[in-house]
Amino acid sequence: MNSTRPPVLIVGAGPAGLVAALSLLQNGISVRIIDKDPNPRIGQRGPGIWPRSLELFNFLNVPEVNGLAKPVSIIRSYKPGTLESATESSMIPHMEPTPAIPFHAPKLIGQQLLDVILRRHLAKFSCSVEMGTELCSFNQSDEGVTAVLAKNGVLETFDTKWMIGADGAKGSVRKQLGLTFLGETRDDVRLLTGDIRLYGVGLDRAYSHRFGTFKRGVSLRPTDEIGEDGWQFVIIANDLDLTKVAQNEELIFDIIASLIPAEVTFNKLVWVSEFRANIRMVNKFSEGRVFVAGDAAHVHSPTGGQGLNSSIQDAFNLGWKLALVEKGLADKSLLETYNAERLPVISEMLEVTTTILNNAVETGNMPAARSPILFMLGINYRFSDIVLDEFAIPGKPVNAYGVLDEGHLEAGDRAPDAPNMLQVGESDETTLFGLYRPWYHTVLVFAPSHADATLILGMLEAYNTNIVRPVVVLPPSASVTPIASSAFLVLVDQEGYAYSAYLVETGQTRVFVIRPDGVIGAIVHGAEGVKKYFSRIFSDV
Repeated sequence: MNSTRPPVLIVGAGPAGLVAALSLLQNGISVRIIDKDPNPRIGQRGPGIWPRSLELFNFLNVPEVNGLAKPVSIIRSYKPGTLESATESSMIPHMEPTPAIPFHAPKLIGQQLLDVILRRHLAKFSCSVEMGTELCSFNQSDEGVTAVLAKNGVLETFDTKWMIGADGAKGSVRKQLGLTFLGETRDDVRLLTGDIRLYGVGLDRAYSHRFGTFKRGVSLRPTDEIGEDGWQFVIIANDLDLTKVAQNEELIFDIIASLIPAEVTFNKLVWVSEFRANIRMVNKFSEGRVFVAGDAAHVHSPTGGQGLNSSIQDAFNLGWKLALVEKGLADKSLLETYNAERLPVISEMLEVTTTILNNAVETGNMPAARSPILFMLGINYRFSDIVLDEFAIPGKPVNAYGVLDEGHLEAGDRAPDAPNMLQVGESDETTLFGLYRPWYHTVLVFAPSHADATLILGMLEAYNTNIVRPVVVLPPSASVTPIASSAFLVLVDQEGYAYSAYLVETGQTRVFVIRPDGVIGAIVHGAEGVKKYFSRIFSDV
């Protein structure tokens, strides 16, 4: 095999594929990413970005997602046949920002813009998506993967070490791997969604608007991404042939006009797609050297807005593990935890979104407010074989898709943030989230004094700071006088936010190992616990 070729082939350049590519590139692993479509996809598609995903984009150092995304607008529902507002509601439970949760509310950004942002970050690594390039077939061995690709009618044989299928529900990677895709296709929920440019008298763009019911109705969400008169629309009409409707612009205009009791001027249909609720997932996320992520691995009802978010979280979970294995720092068995960790999360997520769907079908209305579980901050891997917690009570039931409980913290949970962390000997302040990145573990050593961290720091000197970064976290009362240290950083928790979020008492010494995906890999007493955790990750320990 030609060693100069990228060791990872990514099939599919939606958000899952792009995030997988970026996390690998940031780890120093070159990739080749292809997409069979000749042009980038247009349209909003799944625009909702939940708080946990905003955190992951922060770790990836892609601040434009949070910066350009818009707040979720209030929804106005109307009395039948009128523009008289019946209710104003938010589907988002109110949540104030806290030091531990800076990304406290979901935001909206169209997938078309999200893809552009991520592609720009790939370009920093001299990587671009090869459009109009299709995977025809592949075979794999213990040493690698041989793929047959087609572009402009020309076939190419490409040898690589690993392949990631992020090519969607209809993609070929899952099918050729022979993975099952069990579940159901729902005939009771069919809809059209897309982007449209229109002007409607009385349609205030400060709001989203909903007319009719979940059985027959239309909703409009304002979006400036396609123009000042742009809206994302959803038409629900189970009594119509939506396949036929999707092919006729005038028919779409007529249906929307019939459901909105206002004077409407239509300018352009930008994009439209028919949607039928499929609720399915694979039996496993990988086979040999080939992995699936995102819609290639699971599809479900749009109720709950978890699809795109789950997809990029798949990619982020896989990325750092694959990078360590490719670098020779971890055994190939680490990759088995991608399936072991993501399968229970997705299974429970499908139950949550399907329950929301069933309630909407039964009542004819979408719920006024969603559960905080959809913020995805309570997703955890407490059950994983590679996490280590020397303080957790064994035998407790684990809910992989739970609601965040800030009063309880275990290995496998998301790592909280903490602001106003002062670097000893410097005037610079940082946040804990500012430390977490996809290419190294961060070891937070909470200690009463630097001397109490010495033994742990000595053990960590064996690790290169490119893969493990020790950070001492001292209590608010600690001195800020410069001190010689082998730690990557020595921080004083000036306001006590870190000690509060990580549930550490001021006089305690406690160590938290934060994985490259912002998950707590270990909570241990000291050096031996840290060493035990890393023995589960690195092959040379």
